[in-house]
Amino acid sequence: MGIVLMKAASFVMIIVLGYLLKRIGFFKQADFNLISRMVLNITLPCAVITSFEELSLETSLLILVGIGVVCNLVMIGTGYMVSRRRTHTEKAFNMINFSGYNIGCFTLPYVQNFLGPAGVVATCLFDAGNSVLCTGGTYSIASAVANKEKTTVASFLKKMFSSVPMDTYLIMLALSLLHITLPKGVTSFTGIVGQANGFLAMLMIGIGFELQLEKSQVAKILKAIMIRYGMAVLFAAGFYFLLPLPLEVRLVLVLIAFAPISAVCTAFTQKCGGNVAMSSTLNSLSILISIVLMTSLMVMLNMA
Repeated sequence: MGIVLMKAASFVMIIVLGYLLKRIGFFKQADFNLISRMVLNITLPCAVITSFEELSLETSLLILVGIGVVCNLVMIGTGYMVSRRRTHTEKAFNMINFSGYNIGCFTLPYVQNFLGPAGVVATCLFDAGNSVLCTGGTYSIASAVANKEKTTVASFLKKMFSSVPMDTYLIMLALSLLHITLPKGVTSFTGIVGQANGFLAMLMIGIGFELQLEKSQVAKILKAIMIRYGMAVLFAAGFYFLLPLPLEVRLVLVLIAFAPISAVCTAFTQKCGGNVAMSSTLNSLSILISIVLMTSLMVMLNMA
């Protein structure tokens, strides 16, 4: 338990470090964008490549891709139903900000340090399905609801495949199913670079962390948080008790259920004409809550 708490505390301290360095002017918004691009396009893909190469993929685990898609669709539908009597913009806001799981920049570093290659591959498979929607699919649906943009198959596919992590998942998934291994020189390089993913991802979260609570928005934010994590409890129970998967995979899914809201939700909220400040606050709060809940779960698993 001490090791788990120490690792979790280290993650929290990196986030705090990023936030404090931003407050004193060491980091600026442009630095956040730079580190974000490094994480999404360099360190995260390298971490994914290394983890897939270290483990033999079982075809039965491909169900995790579908689970990632279904979880997002359920949350998109929940967001729509909760705001069905409100404006189209509010419907789009809830559809975007209720769904999406921050896997690459938050959950994967946790799993990478606590659960090893098997946990990372399970997480990546879930994120392959999650990414189909949170990197473009959800925005396409929400923008149609907000009457901002007409969704076409071509625009949907373009948004989906323009994501480097998504492309990496698909390529490594195909290579694993074909039992094709990469040269040792490649995996040696990706292993070194991938180790930086946890640090840079947490530093990025700290730099981007903001809380802008306005009285008029408190009730809406609290309602969104309660729905998001209430559904997480239901998902976690379903994953653990109902899925015919190995115990270690079910435990990974339980952890994923409590992941924070995807980091790209605020950007998509802006594109749909929604309340960006409220989305940013909701995102930041979800990070704080997820740190507490996921660390608590890791302690419980370690004690079991």
